[in-house]
Amino acid sequence: MSDLPAEFELIARFFKPLSGKGGLALSDDAAVFAPPAGRELVVTADAIVEGVHFLPDDPPASIGRKLLRVNLSDLAAMGATPLHYLLTVSVPRATPAAWFEGFVAGLAEDQAAFGISLLGGDTTSTPGPITLSATMIGHVAPGKALHRRGARAGDTLWVTGTIGDGALGLLALQGRLADPDGFLAQRYRVPQPRLGLALAGIVSAAMDVSDGLVQDCGHLCRASGLAAVIEAADVPLSPQARAAGRRGLCLTGGDDYELLLAVSPEHEPALLAACGSLQLTCIGHFAPGPPGVTVVGEILESTGWSHF
Repeated sequence: MSDLPAEFELIARFFKPLSGKGGLALSDDAAVFAPPAGRELVVTADAIVEGVHFLPDDPPASIGRKLLRVNLSDLAAMGATPLHYLLTVSVPRATPAAWFEGFVAGLAEDQAAFGISLLGGDTTSTPGPITLSATMIGHVAPGKALHRRGARAGDTLWVTGTIGDGALGLLALQGRLADPDGFLAQRYRVPQPRLGLALAGIVSAAMDVSDGLVQDCGHLCRASGLAAVIEAADVPLSPQARAAGRRGLCLTGGDDYELLLAVSPEHEPALLAACGSLQLTCIGHFAPGPPGVTVVGEILESTGWSHF
């Protein structure tokens, strides 16, 4: 028999402490808040599903953090500052209270880290699997949101951080790859959204890498009506990823949540300055031609992750 409380007791016990002023203590049908003066709202939503985006035995705290971070990464790709979020939780009736305790602890940790609060949402039971969704709300100066469209022929292609750690981390957690220091598993479970970069007026186009570097670069190409060339040897890999020897998977595996940026060569010094100490690597360029991606130096078995 489950020790999961009834719905309203569950909300009061676990989620009310996460709510901010706009959430009205989660006691009303909707939230009420005023956006920062003179700013535009940026809204995104992503879901994660047990067995698809996280493993059944993943720590509940890391599941909560991943849910927030994949949504925060979308705000980072738009150049937005996070503000609030809405949460939908669908779990089997047999889910123990201890799972909620861990899940909420992870949410609370990242709320504090990123300066956000819960506005409300929905809780429901499901036969399974656990399905979680967040709607993230941020803000940006008027007209300063970054977009996927806008890359120009001759722009260089840059990526933050390292690529492939998340996909390799999943293999490690499945027992299919050695991960002696746990680095790859942690990168899969708790990605790092690249928030706080002042890129408006510097980058021509941007998006985050969630479904695989090559596939997501293709989205930039289609939005801008251009071709792109990626130099496989230039794609940055962590020491752990290099040791795994799976560069092809790193290029297509997904779960990176790094930023992919199109930049005019004349703006490259400003880009480097804006990113400060964050690792930033030029991996290719855009060119005239039918929208699509050419990868030089690597034969790929697939182009990336598909949601269907």
